[in-house]
Amino acid sequence: MSKLVVNVHNKKSRIHKEIYGHFSEHLGRCIYEGLYVKEDSNIPNKNGMRTDVVEALKELKLPVLRWPGGCFADEYHWEDGIGPKESRKKMINTHWGGVIEDNSFGTHEFMELCEQIGCEPYINGNVGSGTVREMSEWAEYLTFEGVSPMADLRTKNGHENAWKVKYFGVGNESWGCGGNMTPEHYANEYRRYQTYVRNYAGNSFYKIACGPNSDDYNWTETVMKIAHPFMDGLSLHYYTIEKTWDDKGEATKFDEEGWYKVLSKTFYMEELITKHAKIMDKYDPAKRIGLIVDEWGCWHNVEVGTNPGFLYQQNSMRDALVAGVNLNIFNKHSDRVHMANLAQLVNVLQSVILTEGDKMVLTPTYHVFNMYKSHQDATLVDSFIETEEIGVEGAKVCNLNESVSINDEGKINVTINNLSATEAYPVEGIFVDSKIKSVKATILTNDMTAHNTFDQPNVVTTKEFTDYIITEKGLNFTIPPVSVLHFEIEQ
Repeated sequence: MSKLVVNVHNKKSRIHKEIYGHFSEHLGRCIYEGLYVKEDSNIPNKNGMRTDVVEALKELKLPVLRWPGGCFADEYHWEDGIGPKESRKKMINTHWGGVIEDNSFGTHEFMELCEQIGCEPYINGNVGSGTVREMSEWAEYLTFEGVSPMADLRTKNGHENAWKVKYFGVGNESWGCGGNMTPEHYANEYRRYQTYVRNYAGNSFYKIACGPNSDDYNWTETVMKIAHPFMDGLSLHYYTIEKTWDDKGEATKFDEEGWYKVLSKTFYMEELITKHAKIMDKYDPAKRIGLIVDEWGCWHNVEVGTNPGFLYQQNSMRDALVAGVNLNIFNKHSDRVHMANLAQLVNVLQSVILTEGDKMVLTPTYHVFNMYKSHQDATLVDSFIETEEIGVEGAKVCNLNESVSINDEGKINVTINNLSATEAYPVEGIFVDSKIKSVKATILTNDMTAHNTFDQPNVVTTKEFTDYIITEKGLNFTIPPVSVLHFEIEQ
């Protein structure tokens, strides 16, 4: 029997609710058809935003949404997406499928979407093909309350009052699709651009610099050295793939080897955060600057018959476990990780929602986010679980993975994953100097390739979990294979 030890009296960092953030890029059917169907659509909507999708995202308590990219951000010119829709400039989406982008979803529409969901907007500005003036004027258009050219233009376009925008990213993947820059060049460009993303009265930007691609530690070292006094956050991008970038592996057709390969690769996130955080500590020992993991998740081959540039993929119990593992990692590093954004929200990569016409499906990953939402703004507490190594040759993982928090009401939230494809594990939960009064538990479990479709939308869904016993020491339970388990405990 594995021991889970929890000491709620040893409180650690606050788990920023923004760790449970998401990402929406002008890519495939994420924005158009997924989030936005235009005002004249037969699909129920409010000002063009799909009602069913918005309601599902509100249920998640989605805290922050990143837009417009991604690679698209550094070819997006915001003034093309304002004003009368019939006169907005059309463009080629060169990164994603070469399709026509009609700019009918722009700044006003994104801010409307965030208002409907109730989340913070995270705007990603254009450094790669944009100008300092363009970025400066976007900040003014969004947030200046008074008389100015951009405020007047915003009023002319139907929104007299300024918006509140907290998060602003200065460029995206500037080491690659955002300009192929060296870290020295980007760091100096960041210093210049961010100067003109001004804090007008009533609004204060949290400015996020472009951080490394995966394990590019030199990028972090250089950008932090040159630009750390001018940033509030530094981004990190890492995707979990089963095989190679040329052949990533299938979303739902895999064996145990494919199961363990993906899970072992997603644990690399722990090493990345630890090593990048150590570099950040040299320049920011007080941990003022957040590590912003604003692109993460599984990247599989696209579904057969779909546009390869649209990155549409299915979502199985394997993706659910990837989500659970990463969210536990982020929770445990919440002293440095201040935000994370799953890629992407709808119909793209490891999405939480799939749509097809007027149909909508909640993916296994959606259910994990719904189970974990109780960690938002709670306090991480000390926890440890005994584990054993499982897997296949070249792809080993620990069998169990957890994180624990306590909220302002004193409720304890435990999230634990069983990564075994075949084995259940009995667990003895020891809660130090705590007396458990009551427990509510939910579980997500099924076969490892199980997934939801438009014809069978509830194959994978959460259920009440009752296989536990409250003891003098705490809580004993048996966790099934291929499962994500959540306990809400009152003491």
